[in-house]
Formats: sequence, C-alpha cells, structure tokens
Amino acid sequence: MLPDEPKQPADGPHGPGGEPHEPGGGPALPRCYRHPDRETGIGCSRCGRAICPQCMVSASVGFHCPDCVADGNQGVRRATTRFGGQPVRDGALVTKILIGINLVVFVLAAYVYPDWLARDLELFSVGPQLNGHSYGVAEGPGQWYRLLTATFLHVQLWHIATNMLALWWMGPMLEQALGRIRYLALYLVSGLAGSALAYLVAGDFMRSLGASGAIFGIFGATAVLFRRNRQPLGPVIALLVFNLVITFSVPGIDWRAHLGGLVAGALTAYGMMYAPRERRGLVQAGTVVVMLGLVLVTVVLQTMRLNA
Repeated sequence: MLPDEPKQPADGPHGPGGEPHEPGGGPALPRCYRHPDRETGIGCSRCGRAICPQCMVSASVGFHCPDCVADGNQGVRRATTRFGGQPVRDGALVTKILIGINLVVFVLAAYVYPDWLARDLELFSVGPQLNGHSYGVAEGPGQWYRLLTATFLHVQLWHIATNMLALWWMGPMLEQALGRIRYLALYLVSGLAGSALAYLVAGDFMRSLGASGAIFGIFGATAVLFRRNRQPLGPVIALLVFNLVITFSVPGIDWRAHLGGLVAGALTAYGMMYAPRERRGLVQAGTVVVMLGLVLVTVVLQTMRLNA
C-alpha cells in the first residue's frame, strides 16, 4: 500500500479563484503594459490597460495611457501662424541671434583680427584678365563661401549700426508672421542673392561686404506682408525709397547687393505668403529651392565666363 499523497488546499495553490497571491497572502496587482516590472492599481479609462504613474496622463475623467493619447492627438490640428510657422513665446529670437552674430563678427573684424577676417570673409573676386589668375569667388566652388560670410561682415561702425537697427525694427514682425525657419530662410536667401548679383555685375574685380542685401530682402518681404494683409503701403514704400536714394547717392555703397537682396526677398516672401493652404509647405520649400537654384546658376555662369 502506497503512502498517502499530500492533499492540495481546497482553493488551489493560487488561492480562491486561481488568482496569484503575494507572499503576504494578498492578490497580486496587475503590471503596467509598458513597464512589466511595475505593479499598479491604475488603468486607462479608455482602453482599460494597466498603467504605472510614469505612463498615466491626466484626462477629464481618470487617466489615459500614452497610446490612447497619441491616437486622440492624430486628429488634432496643430496651431500655426498665418503662413505655417510654429507659434513661439519669443517672436524675435532669430532676429536677436542674427544681430548677435553680426556684432561678434564686427568686433573680431574691426578690432581683433581685421586683416585675416577681411581678407578671408569679404566678397572678393578677381578675374584672370587682370593678372592671369583668378582669385576669390572667381577661383571656383572652394571660394563661394564668401557669398554668405560677407553678409555677416562689417568693418565700420556706422555700417553695422544702420543695418542692425533696421533688422531690429523690421525683423521681429516678419519672424512672428512667417515663423523662425521660414524667416531665417528668407534672410539667408536675400543675402546670397545680393552677393550673387554683385558678383554678376561687377566684372573682373570686386570687393564687397555687409548685411545690406539681407536687410533689403527684409524690406521687400515687409512690403509683401503689408500687401497681403491689406495694410497701407505708404510707410514701407517711403522707407524703401529713402534707403534706395542713399544707396545710389552715397559713394562706396554696393547698390548691386541691395537690389539683388530686395528682389529676392520680395519674391521669396510672395511664394511663402501666397502659397495655397493645402500645399503650403511644398510651395514654400519650392520657392526657397528655386531662389537658391537661381543664385547657384548665376554664380556658376559668371565664374565660367570669367575663366573662359
């Protein structure tokens, strides 16, 4: 006769109903579906899944899990500015950064490393017709960075003062309307276009520097903004005419960069501000790409012509 086998408790090894027990005798809590090592007594009020304090998101009734929150946000349209930018608390951040960069470069170029910075950053170009060799932008792609760096270079106090004051007065309005990325793109495209036109028109020799091309791009974009908002254009036109008179009457001012930046800024702003809502991002990006393409084509053709 075999010895008697030990009998199992009537309620089974896991307690009443077959539920697992904690070592202390109480039933085990469910575990968070995202963190299986964490027990929790809280469940999502939408799907019912267990969620730990790290995962739960407060809702009008109870708590929601991250997945339910993400599903609910898919149909919510994000707030944007009128022309597709992201609303921000500081609507002049990019303007401040641009002014800061210009001021730092000015101090370095005017007082710390004047010869080095002026020689390597300015918009400088010499064709081979003068002495048999090309220098600066005319050398080729390795020197084309000057088209951009020259737009941040000033060596005279009055020059940077007037440019930065104009940027501070008019930049934040455009930055808030367009958003930071679009505003920065417009600024850089205007500066590059001003440099490209100066290079195209100058011929075999040129030296130029300053943010004036980008600033005139801001002028042109502001005029388009006023037109789009149906605001009186008188103040903007008066300011623009005043600056153009100075441009063409004061010796030493590069009117080519001013005019190129003005046209590029107005055209870029038009593409950004009149883009249809349903294809706004595509049209705005396409406008910037087309303007940059025109700048590149201009520089390539002029370099080829000078070195032919």
